[in-house]
Amino acid sequence: MHLVSQEVTFSYGHRLLGYQGKCGRLHGHNGRVEVVLASRELDEQGFVVDFDEIDAALRSWLVENFDHRMLLHRDDPVIAHLEAAGEDFVALDENPTAEVIARRVFEHVRSLGAPVVEVRLWELETSCAIYRADADGAGR
Repeated sequence: MHLVSQEVTFSYGHRLLGYQGKCGRLHGHNGRVEVVLASRELDEQGFVVDFDEIDAALRSWLVENFDHRMLLHRDDPVIAHLEAAGEDFVALDENPTAEVIARRVFEHVRSLGAPVVEVRLWELETSCAIYRADADGAGR
């Protein structure tokens, strides 16, 4: 089995609605996402996936969807204030935890047809959420 990984950094803000700890307050992260891809066979160039192609696809999607945006639960009352101020934000149907962001990255890369097996999202250098495919290759 051949494995390759690609890392991309991005910045985002968030808070966890209903959470009583410090992550219940608005704050930001310089996140790092690593996508791990796997294949038994290599393509005609000898690649699992061309690093440049996965980097460009992942980076553009992150910039369009998460980079330098406030990620919030759709029921968060701060959304009304951000809308009134003309600020950009992303409203999600669930709390924007590292686990949720990792899963969304996984699902996006999978939708591109890339053989993704794992996504790691570091919120901090010491804190990482991992979302990976099950034994049958499906993400759950």
